Amino acid sequence: MRTADQFSSAPTDYNVVVPDGWFQLSLDPEERDRGIIALAELTFRGQDNAPLLKKQFMEDLQRKAKDAYQVGGTELYLSTMAVGPVPLASSLLISVPGPDEWPETSDAEALAEHLADRSRADNGEIGVVDLAVAGKAVRQRRREVADPARQLGNTLPTTTLTYYVPIPTTTRWLLLNFSTPIDQLANQMVELFDTVAGTLHWK
Repeated sequence: MRTADQFSSAPTDYNVVVPDGWFQLSLDPEERDRGIIALAELTFRGQDNAPLLKKQFMEDLQRKAKDAYQVGGTELYLSTMAVGPVPLASSLLISVPGPDEWPETSDAEALAEHLADRSRADNGEIGVVDLAVAGKAVRQRRREVADPARQLGNTLPTTTLTYYVPIPTTTRWLLLNFSTPIDQLANQMVELFDTVAGTLHWK
């Protein structure tokens, strides 16, 4: 497994290791509907009395998948894990933004400074970290007010953790965008997100 500084040309792919219980939803328009149906069946298994909730769940997923695809999303993972009856709701969107959406730099410190200038009002935490194999990355944690209309009635703040990772030998960036609405377990969920991000490696 090569580290970021061992690449002399751009890698052709990447890989991350996610926990068991995270469902991978394809963002390809030709495949996503099948994935949404499969996830809805899994989520509402044994709940034949909740057709309206199931429909809303599928519509919310459809919207999220379309939005993610439009911003360069390549993969979307959704947690189906639970502790007893309590679902550990969380997601991971992996994307590669267009070349015009970021400064033309592969330097993590420079991007961190750029993001900090843009994000002064949202009280986000921004810093540069070293990922074991993927190299230096920008890590940004934010806590956002809930939007019940877009989050199936969720009224709790959402914690997001984003890793901006420079793709070796390019000025493009790979984004790992984690999110959870479980405010009371936000710190524990962020620890899990950090662990997943640490598995990122290039191919």
